[in-house]
Amino acid sequence: MQVQLFISQVADFFDALVPKASDDELFASGYLRGHVDLAIGQRQVLEQEFAVAELTADIDQSLQQAIANGELNEQDQQLVLGLWAQVQQLS
Repeated sequence: MQVQLFISQVADFFDALVPKASDDELFASGYLRGHVDLAIGQRQVLEQEFAVAELTADIDQSLQQAIANGELNEQDQQLVLGLWAQVQQLS
């Protein structure tokens, strides 16, 4: 899958959550979207082509680091990682 298509699908996924998600789900999707946007931005700054697998690995690493740093409580971790699993299915 082309990375631009994946990025577009991920943005659409997050946008589709807004009208129907609970407050907790909105928090989790916003938090996850921040990690996704950061990973995309870091890859784009390098001005090198990258694949979906590289991008998802960056996001996964970023999330694991955030969890290790204690940024999320157990419930939020479950919500964020559940959404992340759904996002990865888009690829």
